[in-house]
Amino acid sequence: MLEYNVCLSGKTVLVTGAAGFIGANLAKRLLADYNDVRVIGIDSITDYYDIRLKYERLDELKTFGGRFEFVHASIADKAAVDEIFNRHHPAVVVNLAAQAGVRYSITNPGAYVESNLIGFYNILEACRHSYDNGNSGVEHLVYASSSSVYGSNKKVPYSTDDKVDNPVSLYAATKKSNELMAHAYSKLYNIPSTGLRFFTVYGPCGRPDMAYFGFTDKLVRGETIKIFNYGNCKRDFTYVDDIVEGVVRVMQHAPEKRNGEDGLPIPPYKVYNIGNNSPENLLDFVTILQEELIRAGVLPADYDFEAHKQLVPMQPGDVPVTYADTTPLEQDFGFRPSTPLRTGLRAFAEWYAKRYCANR
Repeated sequence: MLEYNVCLSGKTVLVTGAAGFIGANLAKRLLADYNDVRVIGIDSITDYYDIRLKYERLDELKTFGGRFEFVHASIADKAAVDEIFNRHHPAVVVNLAAQAGVRYSITNPGAYVESNLIGFYNILEACRHSYDNGNSGVEHLVYASSSSVYGSNKKVPYSTDDKVDNPVSLYAATKKSNELMAHAYSKLYNIPSTGLRFFTVYGPCGRPDMAYFGFTDKLVRGETIKIFNYGNCKRDFTYVDDIVEGVVRVMQHAPEKRNGEDGLPIPPYKVYNIGNNSPENLLDFVTILQEELIRAGVLPADYDFEAHKQLVPMQPGDVPVTYADTTPLEQDFGFRPSTPLRTGLRAFAEWYAKRYCANR
């Protein structure tokens, strides 16, 4: 196991995408675990999905008082990013801001270029200049990549040693680009950076465009859910608390700065998978979701699921299986996600019942 070389205590942490699903959960965890950590959150609060969920997450973070400061801006706004770095001098940066969603990238490509490429470039540039004038600067940049970079690779489980040169969506291409950009900046400017390839993150107060949330909304409205590839899909569903646990551990070990024989920096750069290492068949996933929605009182016990289920072909940009090899994460940090799917979906169903069904 690696020894921690970044102490979070007393530090200022910048979390981009702080109103998002993972960003808000990470910020809450940091503020709860460290009573002397300050979190600066930035988020543009786009209407990609119901912004009320984003404001609810921010309201929870505001209960930590002055230790949480929110900036309503896009990371694609260079002036806004530079202002944060100049005012707050974050020691650790966790970039979770991104335009998410594979299917949306087919119809709205511009949003992905702006947030995922231009926005990440602004973060990298701000990290680079944090060392100006002899300043200690950013100790560690951690950023979200995605399992989508594996494209339609046939070999499973997906390993960080695998080639990832054939993305099947623009979203995947932007995430692979983030890894390449981070590597270049690590090499050129000695910025310690770690990329995390997240696998199908789910949980309470998540993204409504994700299958578990979208399926629930449709079933409650009596609509039909579409199950792609005729149900022959497998996903490595990873509970949000496991993702956050992995991020917090990774934050505390920055790749070592070393010089090579040419006198130039050997890039202080790493990439890890964070997934449950246990792919679930989509039909089994739907069955568990149905059972937990009934248990939580979201749906009646006699709900006719078969009448609300349609098996359809694969969608453009989708892949048949995602499956994470988490061996390096286990070896370096002594951790791998392990929350059973039923446990995670139960937590979601109970949250959904409280949030949407309390007044029915």
